[in-house]
Formats: sequence, C-alpha cells, structure tokens
Amino acid sequence: MKSEMRLNSPGVLVRMERVQNILFLCTGNSCRSIMAEALMNTLGKGRFKAYSAGSRPTGKVHPKAIETLKNQGIEPGDVRSKSWDEFLEADIDLVVTVCKNAAGESCPIFPGKLEKLSWWIPDPAQASGADTEIQAEFESAFFMLKDRIEDLVEGRLQAAEQVSNTRQYVT
Repeated sequence: MKSEMRLNSPGVLVRMERVQNILFLCTGNSCRSIMAEALMNTLGKGRFKAYSAGSRPTGKVHPKAIETLKNQGIEPGDVRSKSWDEFLEADIDLVVTVCKNAAGESCPIFPGKLEKLSWWIPDPAQASGADTEIQAEFESAFFMLKDRIEDLVEGRLQAAEQVSNTRQYVT
C-alpha cells in the first residue's frame, strides 16, 4: 500500500495509507480477470480496489466464473465484461495480466508506464468435457489466482515469484 503525507486539521503532517488500485487484464474479461477482481476486492480487505477488463472483451461474464466464486464463498459483486479502454485514464497502481502465453494465447499489454505483472493462468473458458471436468478447470484457475493474490496482499510476491516454476502458473 502506498502512503502519502498530508496535513490533518490541526496542521500536523501525518502519513495516510492510500488504497491501491489494481487492474486485472485478460483477453476476453469473462473468467480469470473477473475472478481475480472479486478475489482481490475480498482478500484485499479494503487496502486494494480491484477492477478487471479485457483487450477484446466478450461482453459477457462466464456463468461458471460466477458459480465458482460463489461456491468458494466469494461475492462476485456487480461484475461485467468490459474493455480496457475504460481504464486508460484511470489512477491505476498495478496492472496484472492473467493469461497463458504458452497456450498460444495473446496476452494484452496495457499502455503506459505502470507497474505490471504477468501471471500465467490457463483459461477455463476453453475447457471442454463433462461438467465436472469443466468445473475442475474453473476451480483450478480460481485457486491459482487466490494463491497469487494472497501473496500480493501479504507482501510475499517476491517469494512467490521465486517458487513460480513449481506452481506452473506465474511469470
């Protein structure tokens, strides 16, 4: 969390903690970035405000993403699939892409000089098979995101980056 110095009413300089704005990006903004937004807004406990967007949004949120969040006790909030264009002028502190280049997916690159992270999370929207297999893919993506977001919230990001190869879903 960033801090800023401000004068309080008696004229004393105090350090104010500022909420960090995080933008989660993927291509379609229908699954991974939606789940990441809801997770961060819950796990961030008011220290972070998350948003999500896509470089080519599908225009709809995958119902399994909402179902997965609710099954895990995370309130999705009022999410919708939207373009990153809505955030080009926003006060964003960190952009996190949640895609998987290794799967031939094109990860979006948000313009500007911002702090950026890339987390390789497989796209559960591409899952096929029986309903239980599809749900398992959504849950897998959910827990990958949850682990990473907990690391980010708790300031363990560098440690998480060092063990990334064993988890197979990070940069």
